[in-house]
Amino acid sequence: MAAMKRQWWKEGVVYQIYPRSFQDTTGNGIGDLNGITKRLDYIKSLGVDIIWLCPIYQSPNDDNGYDISDYKSIMGEFGTMTEFDTLLSVMKSRGLKLVMDLVANHTSDEHFWFQESRKSRDNKYRDYYHWWPAEKGTPPKRWSYFDVDGNAWKYDKLTDAYYLHYFSVKQPDLKWENPKVREEIYDAIRFWFDKGVDGFRMDVIPFISKDIEYPELPKKYKGNFVLYYSEGPRLHEFLHEMNQQVLSKYDIMTVGEAPGITLDKALDFVNEDRQELNMFFHFDLMSLDRDGDEVFWMRQDKWKLTEFKKIHSDWDKAFAEKGWGSMYLSNHDFPRSVSRWANDAPEHWHNSATMLHTFLLTMKGTPYFYFGDEIGMTNARFNSIEDYKDINTINRYELLKQNNISLVDFLENEKEAARDNARTPMQWDNSKNAGFTTEEPWIKVNTNFASGINVETQENDSASVLSYFKKMVQVRKSHLGLVYGKYDLLLANNEEIYAYTRTFESEKYLILLSFSEKETTVEVNEISYNKALLLISNDKAKAEQSNTRFKLKPYQALVYELK
Repeated sequence: MAAMKRQWWKEGVVYQIYPRSFQDTTGNGIGDLNGITKRLDYIKSLGVDIIWLCPIYQSPNDDNGYDISDYKSIMGEFGTMTEFDTLLSVMKSRGLKLVMDLVANHTSDEHFWFQESRKSRDNKYRDYYHWWPAEKGTPPKRWSYFDVDGNAWKYDKLTDAYYLHYFSVKQPDLKWENPKVREEIYDAIRFWFDKGVDGFRMDVIPFISKDIEYPELPKKYKGNFVLYYSEGPRLHEFLHEMNQQVLSKYDIMTVGEAPGITLDKALDFVNEDRQELNMFFHFDLMSLDRDGDEVFWMRQDKWKLTEFKKIHSDWDKAFAEKGWGSMYLSNHDFPRSVSRWANDAPEHWHNSATMLHTFLLTMKGTPYFYFGDEIGMTNARFNSIEDYKDINTINRYELLKQNNISLVDFLENEKEAARDNARTPMQWDNSKNAGFTTEEPWIKVNTNFASGINVETQENDSASVLSYFKKMVQVRKSHLGLVYGKYDLLLANNEEIYAYTRTFESEKYLILLSFSEKETTVEVNEISYNKALLLISNDKAKAEQSNTRFKLKPYQALVYELK
């Protein structure tokens, strides 16, 4: 079966780095390329294979690098192209692969193309972006993620026209319908591949195709702009063309960020026969604990484990025969996984963090870890709006203020939900600013770095979260069935234990994960446990098993090999 074809990007473990927050070597409070190079031996020691680097291109930083002003230059704050070349060379010498972030739905408004595009209606770059002449009246409503008014059309007086921006006003959307735009993007991709980059994570890639008649939102979408944005009429034409002209010419991996993509559309993107992408990130799990619309959503704690299981089981089924999935619990756009999906209270933090590690590393699909996950970094929970740097939090704060909605409730919500929870600096040691910088950091460091949540402390502790992470990575790497094996859910209706098996040829594994803060006893009768070998447990207490009955400590994880 096609899905069983061995590929390095299926067997690899991905480590995502937010460069601004990883390691500062210049004393300006901002992480940089040399900081990543400095820490490559540490990254290699984790056992991971692939580094995914958030944008490092030239950018005015309206959205922390996701507003690119030059696709072939390095942001000055991060370093130089020479330093990038050094980073890539040292990575290669250590057997690490590099995946970069491709942001091709939009550019910065400071990009040369847009600066030219807005000069006049007959400028040769005019059709690189989406423009609506003001004499046609107000353009049909389009919603924007980061606009303070939620409006994706921005009036530009210079040419008496509106330009389209699905994100901030400083992020105008590129017009992929123009073949010159597509060739510019393909040229930029080739530039990095020719340097030796091993792939791209593609930012909001389903949004690149638009209906350039710009009609009113069709009624069938019931006001859901994200779903509408993800179903542009020429989307798959563009993705296939990009694959044929560029991607297929290199031994690389691609993963698309895919808001709006539903289960029934999954294989349209990753079925090998379609020749588009290798995998993508769906958003079903990221919506599980959110209540409300895209602007006024609030975090709610009452999600059920059965819902969590169903999401992962449904998506596993989507790729059972063809295609390939990705597994992630957090990234630069979402709060810390241990704070969100488990329990970061001191008495449960260790088991919670390591249980989630076990989950990601025993499921089918390429596992993605966000920097700091390996030491159990938690949400920072800032108290003041002045502590936030993210355009998403700041603009929503202003929008809510305009609508007289409680800012107290909003700030309390952001303590758990804000993207900046994931963007606080890496916690290296017990020194000033957790060893991230010698000066004032660009964003506050989480104060719990002094309480054992740092690399230096955990590297010297064989029972630490970090030590467990390294062991669990090796368990996955030494058991091919945990990569390619068939997934079968057990105890589907249990709200405390997530249990499943992985089966591959003669190999079979049982995984038991407690999502409960209480000790839990469970009967698993579906399979035989004769000669079951415990491969790993995250709890120092010995796992208790009697025939088909298992007793799990709070947030305990158990992985058995069934002989």
